[in-house]
Amino acid sequence: MTWTETEKSGGLAVITGGASGVGLAAAELLSGRGFDLLLADRDANALEKAASGLKAGGASVQTAVVDVADTAAMHKLADHAFASGPVAVLMNNAGIARPTGTTTEPDVWRQILDVNFYGVLNGVQAFVPRMKDAGRAAAVINTGSKQGITTPPGNPAYNVSKAAVKVLTEQLAHELREEASQVSAHLFVPGFTYTGMIAAFMPEKPPAAWTSTECVDYLFDRVAQGDFYILCPDNDVTEAKDARRVLWAAGDIAENRPALSRWHPEWKDAFTRFEGS
Repeated sequence: MTWTETEKSGGLAVITGGASGVGLAAAELLSGRGFDLLLADRDANALEKAASGLKAGGASVQTAVVDVADTAAMHKLADHAFASGPVAVLMNNAGIARPTGTTTEPDVWRQILDVNFYGVLNGVQAFVPRMKDAGRAAAVINTGSKQGITTPPGNPAYNVSKAAVKVLTEQLAHELREEASQVSAHLFVPGFTYTGMIAAFMPEKPPAAWTSTECVDYLFDRVAQGDFYILCPDNDVTEAKDARRVLWAAGDIAENRPALSRWHPEWKDAFTRFEGS
């Protein structure tokens, strides 16, 4: 089904990580298009602040303090959501980032995978079966990362978690398509976006970064076109540059280059020429 049909049908938009950043920007956009909101987040104070701002603008908002890594809590959130009305949008957006190495920080690895991957899986398994059974147009949007596609060195746990989200969402989209379901799935991949996470160590927005609002506007423009892969550009990285980087990463396998050859000294010049071609 098309996004236009989802908008016409209306209903509830459930957004995890909805108290700030991209999640809050999505809530603002979807409320403006007639959707009711259910925002889930671990931060009760941020949720209250977000809800107050949205209600002041006329939005219909419910909130739930939820840890997406808690399977039972996510199923309880789904129970609450479907008791409130039909779920038209599920945006599995909650995520965390922590420094890791491949052989260090095992506890942090588990934290990141629990939130970034299992949080998305919990959302899919708690909501999607009932969204399908409702027999109405609806959309599932999972937030991935370019780090889950080109997997740059420096934070392997985060990369692994977002690569897993990519694969999960691809599998979900295929299953929905094969079932001729009225539910669509989309992989949302933000570019450099100025969120609260970035603001913690960059008090002023860097010129290269998009705002959360710009990122979300781009997301829903592409959802309206029926796109699955939605890689957002920013003020530095264009759509064309993203495409070249993705192609180079795939070429590491197809051409048997060294792992992560883009960052390999012997391949640096070749990548630079390829990216600019």
